[in-house]
Amino acid sequence: MRIFALCLIVVLSAASFAQQYDLVLEGGRVLDPETGLDAVRNVGINGGKIARISAGALQGKKTIAATGLVVAPGFIDLHQHGQDLDSQRVKAFDGVTTALELEIGVPDVTQFLKAKEGHSLIHYGTAASHVAARALVFGAPLPAAPITNHAGIPEILPKSGPATDQHATTEQIEAIKKRLRAELDAGGLAVGMGIQYTPGATRHEVIEMFRLAAGRGVPVYTHMRSFGRVEPGSAIEATGEVIGAATVTGASLHIVHINSTCGADAPECLSMVEGARAHGLDVTTEAYPYIAGMTSINSALFNSGWQEKLGIAYSDLVLPDTGEHLTKQRFDELHNSSVTRAILTFSNTQELVDKVIPHPLVMIASDGAIGHPRNAGTFARVLAQYVRGKQTLTLMDAVRKMTLMPAQVLERSTPSARMKGRLQEGADADIVIFDPQTISDRSTYQSPMEPSVGVQYLVVGGTILIDQGKLVPDVFPGRAIVRSSAAR
Repeated sequence: MRIFALCLIVVLSAASFAQQYDLVLEGGRVLDPETGLDAVRNVGINGGKIARISAGALQGKKTIAATGLVVAPGFIDLHQHGQDLDSQRVKAFDGVTTALELEIGVPDVTQFLKAKEGHSLIHYGTAASHVAARALVFGAPLPAAPITNHAGIPEILPKSGPATDQHATTEQIEAIKKRLRAELDAGGLAVGMGIQYTPGATRHEVIEMFRLAAGRGVPVYTHMRSFGRVEPGSAIEATGEVIGAATVTGASLHIVHINSTCGADAPECLSMVEGARAHGLDVTTEAYPYIAGMTSINSALFNSGWQEKLGIAYSDLVLPDTGEHLTKQRFDELHNSSVTRAILTFSNTQELVDKVIPHPLVMIASDGAIGHPRNAGTFARVLAQYVRGKQTLTLMDAVRKMTLMPAQVLERSTPSARMKGRLQEGADADIVIFDPQTISDRSTYQSPMEPSVGVQYLVVGGTILIDQGKLVPDVFPGRAIVRSSAAR
């Protein structure tokens, strides 16, 4: 009997050793922010999933030598406007395997998902857009055409006018909610609200949208009502509004780019998020590592009084394609135009950004679109500046902010997200392999689409997308992330 048992063990061990995986990542420093694993391991991938993580040798049909490199979950960007292929290419070189349009959402979820099917480098998804639903109900629908190269911001924000500035009637609010329900049924991951871009939305309307989200079990992602310190209408007041709406409705709340929205009061806004969480509310937030924002010049954000609210002047507004600093005359011309133009807004300080990024409640999200360096460089910039340079983040903490934290936000309403943001057996094989000594952003305000360097390999759903620092041609492994019917 003992001999038989010994033979069985030998046979099983040999079979295990002989198992061949689709892909093996060999000898890299494997990081998993959920379990805390930080060790040299070999990773075996089968059928788009991580099948084995082992200290022992693994055999693969293809093997990537990862010695000296970090092997981590692919980065998840919850806040990515640019959904075109040019943007996806630079996101890939920035280590991103999933990029979602959740701040505002797109005008037509069905059309968005259909247009991208089979044509996406990385995983994609969107929120149901309150902004677009409101514009539709007010008779000024946003174009629903598939997003193109310069879509990002122009196609998701309406021009300032009645659809942005007028209060909605009870009947109009019900029509907005009906549209949002249909968009959630089509695959929307959340309710996206750009309250500052719809200043006519009353507090009651905002609460009704939160109530709808709570009833459907999805979070609200919101660009808050206002910037700055001027009362009424300060960033602190705006933070209180959305935390209050979450409190009375029970909806989960995600506040986008708290560094940009709250400015000098970002530490106080973060303390409000901390307080809400301490009392059991599901409130999360994000930031990007740049001092300039970007938005549409003819949007309602630039309604009368914007200089006082934002604390900036005409010269702090810059056209990204030409580098032109605006004057009053040029601003009036562009703001009153029917043609949408993106504008850089230099409204933050490096000192403030340096305080916000390391905060333990802040995850990393880019707010990316063509015209701003954050589209191409956000994640590599955090690793280069805050891990390797300033050393205010550990490598594991930075990876957690880019992977596990956003996955945990998603998974509360999207069960498939539980398989993302982790490097564990059974998880999706969305993996970034980078050199921790060289990874760095290269994009600038003058050259915003310059790809980051240091990502040697990127695996999306088990498919190699970046191989030895080069994009693999004619490969489109990106898949839609939508809520399952059970989550609706």
